[in-house]
Amino acid sequence: MTQQVPGEEWRNAPVRKLSIVIPVYNEEATVQTLVDLVVKAKLPEGISRQIICVNDCSTDGTAVKLDELPVKHPGVEFKIVHKPVNQGKGAALRDGFKEADGDVVLIQDADLEYDPADYPRLLQPILDGKADVVYGSRFIGEPHRVLYFWHTMGNKFLTALSNMCTNLNLTDMEVCYKVFRTPILKRITIKCNRFGFEPEITAKIAKMRPRLRIYEVGVAYYGRSYEEGKKITWRDGVKAILAIIRFRFFD
Repeated sequence: MTQQVPGEEWRNAPVRKLSIVIPVYNEEATVQTLVDLVVKAKLPEGISRQIICVNDCSTDGTAVKLDELPVKHPGVEFKIVHKPVNQGKGAALRDGFKEADGDVVLIQDADLEYDPADYPRLLQPILDGKADVVYGSRFIGEPHRVLYFWHTMGNKFLTALSNMCTNLNLTDMEVCYKVFRTPILKRITIKCNRFGFEPEITAKIAKMRPRLRIYEVGVAYYGRSYEEGKKITWRDGVKAILAIIRFRFFD
């Protein structure tokens, strides 16, 4: 039997609606295909979906592609947010979380590196009443595209450093797929505007009391090369290190 913590009744509340938050920046070539996959992704029976796309002031045709989506996918609840200024992934997610009214929130990138077919396995620990937060992992057995060695080493280093500061044993802190019971996000203020979001949210859920139940499941990963539009660089890795230190010791 799962222990119920007083004042935390949401932990075992039924999941009737999933909010999927998609930060988008210059993804005109992929965003409609990605949203089509999100619309068609299988969800457990009785769960509806809310799709929140946050356009981070894209400079290509992304805004037009997004504005076409509600017409192309009737019956799905859409919210499209167009930011007037580019601020970064963390800021886009912060704005998207404000719009989410589902029982659970899932983060989805717009670049086709992650497959919405993994939604059922990401949701299952929460539906089983075992988890409050679920992280995907690109490193525990699912198919992944073979790309950059040093990117993999960088991800593992950042995860190890984060784990040392949070006392968690994650295998992939930087993964896109993160799923939360919505009341958790409502208690967190996201400060990092860019890719520092990943270590920040990890540090903050690790500090929450009563201690959250965090699970990790393997997900497929179809990474892009830089020629195909990959955006993250070594500079973001340096900023992630600083964010890990900041949210462990100073925030």
